[in-house]
Amino acid sequence: MMMQGIRKAGQGLFGKLVIAIMFGFLIISFAIWGVGDIFRGYGRNEVARVGKTEIGLEEMRTAYQNEIQNLIRQQRRQISPEMARAAGLDRQVLSRLLTEATLDQTARGMRLAVSDDTIRNLIFDDQTFRDAAGQFSAARFNELLRTNGYTEQSYVALQRSTILRQQISEMVVGGFSAPLALQEVGNRLRNEKRAITFARMPASAAGEIAAPSEDQLKSFFNDRKIAFRAPEYRTAAILSITAETLADPSKVTDEEAKARYEATKAQRFTSVETRTVQQIPFPNIEEAQAAKAKIDGGETFDEIATERNVAFNDLTLGTFTREQMIDPAVGEAAFALDQGGVSAPVKGAFGTVLLRVTKVDAAHVRPFEEVVAEVKQELATSRAAAQVTDLHDKIEDQRASAKPLAEIATELNLKLRTAGPMNAGLGKPDGSREEALPGGDPTLQAIFRSDVGVDNEAIRLPRDTGYVWFDVTKIDPARERSFDEVKAEVETQWRADETATKLSAKARELVERLDKGESFDAVAASAGLTIETAADLGRQDQRPELPGTVVAQVFGTTAGKSNSAAGTDGGRILFKVDSATVAPYVRTTQEAGNFERLLSSSVSEDILLQYVAKRQAELGVSINDAAFRNATGGAQN
Repeated sequence: MMMQGIRKAGQGLFGKLVIAIMFGFLIISFAIWGVGDIFRGYGRNEVARVGKTEIGLEEMRTAYQNEIQNLIRQQRRQISPEMARAAGLDRQVLSRLLTEATLDQTARGMRLAVSDDTIRNLIFDDQTFRDAAGQFSAARFNELLRTNGYTEQSYVALQRSTILRQQISEMVVGGFSAPLALQEVGNRLRNEKRAITFARMPASAAGEIAAPSEDQLKSFFNDRKIAFRAPEYRTAAILSITAETLADPSKVTDEEAKARYEATKAQRFTSVETRTVQQIPFPNIEEAQAAKAKIDGGETFDEIATERNVAFNDLTLGTFTREQMIDPAVGEAAFALDQGGVSAPVKGAFGTVLLRVTKVDAAHVRPFEEVVAEVKQELATSRAAAQVTDLHDKIEDQRASAKPLAEIATELNLKLRTAGPMNAGLGKPDGSREEALPGGDPTLQAIFRSDVGVDNEAIRLPRDTGYVWFDVTKIDPARERSFDEVKAEVETQWRADETATKLSAKARELVERLDKGESFDAVAASAGLTIETAADLGRQDQRPELPGTVVAQVFGTTAGKSNSAAGTDGGRILFKVDSATVAPYVRTTQEAGNFERLLSSSVSEDILLQYVAKRQAELGVSINDAAFRNATGGAQN
């Protein structure tokens, strides 16, 4: 066994001779029996190649499926291959495999190696493979390898490759630390604050826009034909099944609903009594008793709190159920009071206090009559969940016999939805929007990747709640529209452009006056604008009055200078940067240390990526798109 001592085959001269003879016989056998024909098909199942290293179809498929499973475990929801491809996971996996192949080939070219002893010690020292006594367990090692799809040999090879890749990474960026100047720049980008004076310039400030002539509109249209091009529209028949859509509450009897209600009443339909509690702490029982005597004599709880210098915000403990009260003595006293009542002195675990209950929400049980519809829907949905799998199998059997969805829906008494015509953003030709599709974006994207007459796979909904099938029934290709078709749209856009141009020109005039020394008050008053201010503005801030585009322009303007930026509703915002401040960068703080490590890691990654890109350019990279789509289940052209 390898764990009892990894040995290199053929270390001695005799061993090398034996291995050479064995491989010689194998090569001759291939030639005699024609097995060498596989080499004539070399590259047929090759997804990509870096230099002399091939990434095979099965390697790509396995890596891609493993990554999807990892993502499912992380997200705790079902992720279909379509969703994964839409998120670019297939390209990310291919990029990782290309990077690993590049580093592996670089390591071989540099004749880097890892000793068997190093690998053995690495495995023996791994806490994951130790038993309860803290000793390496061969049984646990083998079990974990089988569970994760590794053989002993493949795991050892993986560890060897990983170490070599790390060695190259250390060689390229090992010990890199971001320079102080870069840290200070980063600190400014993160922590700089600005104060501005600004005024909104509405679209109406551009003045009256004269009506355009027909020639003006046609010229505008001809210069921007692509902007008025009609997008591709698609129409699809959609059949979806979920427990919710299959549920029929009318088939649930009152007796069944009543039984479920009684079984779940305490957990679902009963609200426990809660109380909002205030307290005043005292150093001893005597002072608490004296305060209670004052309250009994006519002083209020709030007046006693003021005398004790207890701030109003510190009075309230919170709202609790009896079980949520940490101190049993305080809990018992609080739940013995009427609303508004003040307790006698209570000696609790954290000292002596007077309590007041400001609000009591009594326990309440929602009656069956109030929740009967909810209970019946829940029961019906629960029963329908068992039907989803059976119905899925029936639909798939019908699909296998080439029946269209419309016919399947009629036969199984299911509702078929016609969606579209719609574009890739759910927009319809009349300007309205198609209702959200079952399965959301993955369904929409799958429809636009398919074609008329294609037998599409069912889309599994998240958390295995159901399935969606679709047939693309019509495709209206993208086309150029005539001027007469879009004349109203052209005029609307022409007016918007004219307004923006005039407003921008007017804003430039106001900015020039500000930069020449006129006060913001005088400039704003002359234009009939209302002045506003904003302080402590961060680079990443987005406020209702200052959208992100405006903030970005503010931070692109020198302190003391003025500028303008496009606002909402076609207006502009005129502003002056009053100040730009940033706290000194103190390297000894924990925050600065964390930032330095983060910045150093980010720059190191960039350097390593550049190194890998250079090596790939030297080695040469080729990608077989057809094999890549085959490995990841993408649509074939």
